Amino acid sequence: MLVLLPPSEGKAAGGSGEPLELDGLSLEGLHEARATVLDELVSLCCGDEEKARAVLGLSEGLRGEIAKNAGLRAAPARPAGEIYTGVLYDALDLATLGAAARKRAQRSLLVFSGLWGAVRVSDRIPSYRCSMGVKLPGPGALGAYWRRPMAEVMPEAAGDGLVLDLRSSAYATAWKPKGEVADRTATVRVLHSRIVDGVEKRSVVSHFNKATKGRLVRDLLTAGAEPSGPEELVEVLRGLGHVVEAEPPAKAGRAWQLDVVVTEIH
Repeated sequence: MLVLLPPSEGKAAGGSGEPLELDGLSLEGLHEARATVLDELVSLCCGDEEKARAVLGLSEGLRGEIAKNAGLRAAPARPAGEIYTGVLYDALDLATLGAAARKRAQRSLLVFSGLWGAVRVSDRIPSYRCSMGVKLPGPGALGAYWRRPMAEVMPEAAGDGLVLDLRSSAYATAWKPKGEVADRTATVRVLHSRIVDGVEKRSVVSHFNKATKGRLVRDLLTAGAEPSGPEELVEVLRGLGHVVEAEPPAKAGRAWQLDVVVTEIH
């Protein structure tokens, strides 16, 4: 099972660890592309501050992120699973997983990133600010930039099991599963069910869908579940107490969409 996650905009400080070793990151085929983006980001942030703020889409209150990016090569690094914060990662709560579940997380979770392309939660990275929607002076729009290198490394990373794609739309632009990989890929939509005047009403959950996705992944890791494909995933999630609805896609080569129905949003 491979689980594709978005990063978080907010990130924890890097602490006091050793600096980044770029060639030590997983998915070695991304090394050259990562080096290019890192060089461009550092160069941008070492130059005109107002230009950097505009390119990165930062508010005045986030101006300090520019200096942080400028010092990325020497900044302390620690596991990505400790760097990424936010609603999804709070619900996933990697730090409190048991030893076996943590090993499964290190093997199964892949976090997409505008700067790194994708990293495993055990990869050591510094805290940074660079979303997939950024258009850097050299590489251009990062979502498009990452497509070629991702197309080369992701089929092998996906292996022959389930691909659970929980990325937001911006990060999904960097790689789209195709062919037989798409056949065993599942995406998740979270729906809020409530009763209004005796009639069930459903609405798509936006911000808090991240918490539900974090809990889904945590439940799978804790249970030691290794579903081989979307149909088996549906049964596993139902067995773990989740309300899941799904139908096979109309055509081959398309991902399944799973609807997870919740009655409370938190």
